[in-house]
Amino acid sequence: MQTSSQYSANITADSMTTKIKGKAWKFGANIDTDVIIAARYLNTSDENILAKHIMEDVRAGFADIINVGDFIIADENFGCGSSREHAPLALKAAGIACVIAPNFARIFYRNAFNTGLLILECKEITQANEGDILEVNLQKNTIQNLTTNSTYTFSPIPSFMLELLQSGGLIEYAKTQLQQQT
Repeated sequence: MQTSSQYSANITADSMTTKIKGKAWKFGANIDTDVIIAARYLNTSDENILAKHIMEDVRAGFADIINVGDFIIADENFGCGSSREHAPLALKAAGIACVIAPNFARIFYRNAFNTGLLILECKEITQANEGDILEVNLQKNTIQNLTTNSTYTFSPIPSFMLELLQSGGLIEYAKTQLQQQT
């Protein structure tokens, strides 16, 4: 995995007013959790180990060519299959800033927010190509394709889900809430 200061992979209270920019890596429909992180690696929950193996059964060496802050764009039903939370954890740990698809498998959708991985539902994203540079504006619910000068609209993120992202996921959110109560 390469790093790049040009991209931002973290969602914080401050970055909610800014744009998130990254390179698009394109995948098809029905990408299941076994494709995201193969079951043979599930003997660990160490997200750094998992990150080294994302998408490797469909694109060998993928973790080695992405930059921190890159996006995955996909077609319908991303994250179908097993309900394991290893899949969004591995993507986040690998530095994927955002996954954009027309829709997500229900349990992956919830697991992504619970682990602090930004995902966006955008029907038009299938028009984008691999290698396109995208810029997400979380305030305007838009994705600007800087390569083609196209703009796509994504479904608004519910406010509670934004709070989860800002906290870094459900566990960190719960810790913050407990600290505020004491």
